[in-house]
Amino acid sequence: MAKKMKPESSGAEAAAAATGAEEKKPLRLDYPQTIKVGLAFAIIMLFWSMYDFVVPLLLEKTFGLSNMMRGLIMGLDNLLSLFLLPLFGKISDKSGGKLVQKFGRRTPFIIIGTVMSAVLMILVPISSYPQLKSSEQVREDYIARFNDDQFMQDTLGMFYDKASLDFTDPNYSNVYCDRAFLKMNGVDTREFFTSLRFDNNLTSSGGFLGAGEKTYKYKGVEVALDDYVVGGNVVKAADATEADKASGKTIQQIIDGNAAYSRYAQAGMNTYISEQVEAAVLSSKQGVTTLVIYMIVLLFTLIAMATYRSPAVALMPDVTPKPLRSQANAMINLMGGIGGALAFVIYTVALMFESSESYIIIFSTVAVCMVLLLVAFLSLVKEKKLVDKCRKTCEEYGITDKDEEEAEIKKMEELALVAEDVEQGAAVGGAEEYVKNKKLSLNEKIELKFNKKYAHLTPEERKVKLEKAKKVSFILILASIFMWFMGYNAVSSNLSVYCVKALNLKASVASIISGVSMAVSAIAFIPVGILAVKIGRKRSIMLGFALATVSFVLLATPIIIMAQVELAKAALFALFYLIAGFGLIIANVNTFPMVVELAKAEDVGKYTGFYYTATMSAQAITPFIAGTIMDNYGNASLFAYSAVCVFIAIAIMFFVRYGDSMQIPTKKLTKEEKLQAMLDAADAD
Repeated sequence: MAKKMKPESSGAEAAAAATGAEEKKPLRLDYPQTIKVGLAFAIIMLFWSMYDFVVPLLLEKTFGLSNMMRGLIMGLDNLLSLFLLPLFGKISDKSGGKLVQKFGRRTPFIIIGTVMSAVLMILVPISSYPQLKSSEQVREDYIARFNDDQFMQDTLGMFYDKASLDFTDPNYSNVYCDRAFLKMNGVDTREFFTSLRFDNNLTSSGGFLGAGEKTYKYKGVEVALDDYVVGGNVVKAADATEADKASGKTIQQIIDGNAAYSRYAQAGMNTYISEQVEAAVLSSKQGVTTLVIYMIVLLFTLIAMATYRSPAVALMPDVTPKPLRSQANAMINLMGGIGGALAFVIYTVALMFESSESYIIIFSTVAVCMVLLLVAFLSLVKEKKLVDKCRKTCEEYGITDKDEEEAEIKKMEELALVAEDVEQGAAVGGAEEYVKNKKLSLNEKIELKFNKKYAHLTPEERKVKLEKAKKVSFILILASIFMWFMGYNAVSSNLSVYCVKALNLKASVASIISGVSMAVSAIAFIPVGILAVKIGRKRSIMLGFALATVSFVLLATPIIIMAQVELAKAALFALFYLIAGFGLIIANVNTFPMVVELAKAEDVGKYTGFYYTATMSAQAITPFIAGTIMDNYGNASLFAYSAVCVFIAIAIMFFVRYGDSMQIPTKKLTKEEKLQAMLDAADAD
């Protein structure tokens, strides 16, 4: 048995190996180089982090679109990318000309795409500005009616009448009023719900996110909690008569009433007002014209972004040996996280001082930062030199596509022999002991079964079968990635609007939640890359998927919205969203390397395009599907939908066989390998 599987080598080669003459330095990732290459991805994530958070808010504020329609627009970029990313990935693979001779295959796309995007994106908020001003006036008019008792009585009555506890009722809807939530708290009566009021004359300052000591003012006059409001006027507690006490409310009662309104009715009222804004937009010539112009400008901006995303992402595998790509992808994602963090700072500061001009400021600042990052990239990254360096490294360590193919064939032959001996019931010290001592990985055990099944075929025939098996794994990986993005993007594309409309948080608070999640999760990028080396990409991905599923299940429960204090809502939501974000990092660091692991050097751009076809097709349709579900079954249904999608992703990934990490060449031969080499040398002599 040992004789069958010993490595082939000449006596001279074996002797050299035995003495350590051919020892090489460890193959390690060039972190500074990878960070510089990651600047291209930082440009991409700077834009998309801003886009995913700010554009839904802009659509909501300007056009008041339903969740379904907003999801349709948010999926537009991904629908375009579905066709454009594979196209430009393939074009960059085959590109030539003077620019390519000077900069390399990918850099020209990064330059042209970034400049075009930066110019066009500034026009996005400018095109919507006139309608934004008009829509703000519509909202202010409705908010001013909150103190109109007849309006509130009629509107809340309509909300309650449309709700039902019978989920089989074809007219069932809890979009405006969640009666199941009312019943859970023992207040499911029409009288209670229609009596809810929000007195916007009462304002507060101080505290933190709704908690802590505050100072209250009513119509600008500072008040105490036991003061009364009678007929819209403040009466000090010491001066209040019995008639004042009977007809008026204390400041504390108004605070409690506002809290109850926020808890039970405000999300429904937010949706109702947005519907009135949408109706006003679609019924006016200015509104329709603005929406059309906005969509045209947005369309060209998204096309510009799509021209260089695949080339920019494909640059990392172009300059990184295969065994190091999970670690490199972790660093690339870290750089993307830095781009996202920069976007977070920009839109958080702008939204803290929110005005009609905030969106123009956000888009313009992001555009300037994209150009600055491009300048840094061009000054630090010389693509042609890095590609040549990677090629030489791969040749030195025997990890070229040809080497990998030869290793696969040799491994198949070896495992086929093991399978044959195991089948024949080898004695102790034979095949069974070999399998035990080698501690075969799950993938190797699967390959053992594969070779056992096809032991009667020639190596070339087994190679054909193996290629087909790899294609099956490739398709399963893409399917798993598709379902993963169906689940996660449904949440990320609705994050800002969900926080504002469903949790009644300020846009700036929602941005802080997003930023904290990015910042804390980013710390995990490098350890996650190392984790993939230790336990493999597949297991790492399934771990990430599991964490996200747990998070979405928790977010689907009413635990968050039941919180009385704004700080508690924000903290609970941030915690669960952080868990999902950590799962996202684990998955993102490893899914892309699994895809390009199955690609040859000349096809990396094409396979990168396939990867983005899976992610973008999911992101093209999931905002629409999630929005439709939210419109019919309420906001919390978003997370139930996402949990189901990610669970399916786990199930699919379980059947993936290929795409895991190649073994990194060691610094020197082990004692056993040196001994075998010496024996081989003796045989050769």
